[in-house]
Amino acid sequence: MTPTPLDPAEALDPYAPSRRALRVVAGCGFLLLAACFVATVVVVLGDAVEGDGAARGFVTAAFWSLGLGAATGVAALVEPRKGLVIAEYALALLGPVLALMD
Repeated sequence: MTPTPLDPAEALDPYAPSRRALRVVAGCGFLLLAACFVATVVVVLGDAVEGDGAARGFVTAAFWSLGLGAATGVAALVEPRKGLVIAEYALALLGPVLALMD
């Protein structure tokens, strides 16, 4: 007798990642978010010292993307979905990129 999956998406795709694997990857995303936060702060402080000293809209957007990435990571831990995990990683990497654009 084969066990029935709890998630309907797993019933459709036998090669889909398990809920536990998605939770582990989402949890590791918080380490990436922390590293990207440190990188964003370093870029912003470097721009404040060496640049004109004014933070523009890209800096605000960078910190918002990190905050939204953390919220998406919590949502991915609560209800693991592949799209949420991808969004968490994308928002984390977007933070330093936006800070560099300032």
